[in-house]
Amino acid sequence: MEPGLSLLGDEHVARYRETDGEVGYLWNGATCLLLTTTGRSSGEPRTVPLIFAADGERCIVVASMGGAPRHPNWYLNLSADPGVEVQVRGDRFEAAARTLDEAERERCWALAVAVWPSYEEYAARTERVIPVVALERSGG
Repeated sequence: MEPGLSLLGDEHVARYRETDGEVGYLWNGATCLLLTTTGRSSGEPRTVPLIFAADGERCIVVASMGGAPRHPNWYLNLSADPGVEVQVRGDRFEAAARTLDEAERERCWALAVAVWPSYEEYAARTERVIPVVALERSGG
């Protein structure tokens, strides 16, 4: 099933922010957050909406880019600077991003696929290992 594309990119970010996620938290049946990274070249904040799975207090995101052969820019940004900002509905917080190792990745990949089954298709389209990232709230 092809996802509905009525809310994408910058518009998704704007509506999510305006409504504290009332619009945009659920997208095609999947839960979404806003991730703000620091541009690795520009140094400017870059915000993207991403599907996520909850893992206790952590948010799990997948750098799939639909199965493209290269990693998405947001992943390259957080690889350069793992200090990120996250918004889940009205909750905005600082977080540390960490790419999961193989053992932890497998369990969290299953959590992500439960939220967005198309990740399995995306993995089949690419030869790269799709990174799975934990966003862990900073401080307390």
